[in-house]
Amino acid sequence: MQRLFFSLVFAISLVISPHASADQHDFEQCRQIFANGEPPLIKQQDAQKLRALCFSAFAVLHSGQSRTPLYVAERLNRKTLQSAHEKRKDKFFADARLPRAERAELDDYKGSGYDRGHMAPAADMTTPESMAQSFSLANMVPQAPLNNRKAWAGIEKSTRKYVMRAQSDVYVISGPVFDSAPATIGHNRVWVPRHLFKLVYDPAANKAWAHWVDNQDTAKVGKPISYPELVKRTGISFLPNYRGS
Repeated sequence: MQRLFFSLVFAISLVISPHASADQHDFEQCRQIFANGEPPLIKQQDAQKLRALCFSAFAVLHSGQSRTPLYVAERLNRKTLQSAHEKRKDKFFADARLPRAERAELDDYKGSGYDRGHMAPAADMTTPESMAQSFSLANMVPQAPLNNRKAWAGIEKSTRKYVMRAQSDVYVISGPVFDSAPATIGHNRVWVPRHLFKLVYDPAANKAWAHWVDNQDTAKVGKPISYPELVKRTGISFLPNYRGS
């Protein structure tokens, strides 16, 4: 498991939002997406070209080293999901807010054998704007095709089912985990995750758990892991104020 700690233990060296100047140092324009307005805490102080991107329905901490999101955060509830009837567009695009040297391009995925795997799912989006934004490559990781379409899709569906039963807002954070020498795709050497995680936090029930799945076509969805176990595996305090188990 020690091989998995390398990429997720980053610190925020520079973060920006699409509605703000580049000298901002937090998710100022979209803190409402995080529980208690608090983004995750990353302990280690290594500068790794991290940039915060605010979208209308989700927030991304993007790594210019892996050229993928480090994590993607959403705030969901029954009302928002009941409004999620937008037709999927499949218009993927490279995010121009990121420097070219730090981002994935469409050509990186062509012929790679990997899907452009959403971290914030298109099916969660409720407006034409948020649907279009969800196809930013800043919201994507190279994902094994059957994993994306079966195991991961099942996790996304089960998360939405839970949100529909929850009393109020549910906070979801998804992201990749790489091993110490990750495979890459494309000219820009976009990192391929070894694992994927999806953290679900329900403040009203004071419960948090995480799905953890291998990024392989043969991966099976197992029993969720605890929040403390996710923190142990990643080195990130995703819910700084959470005091549950």
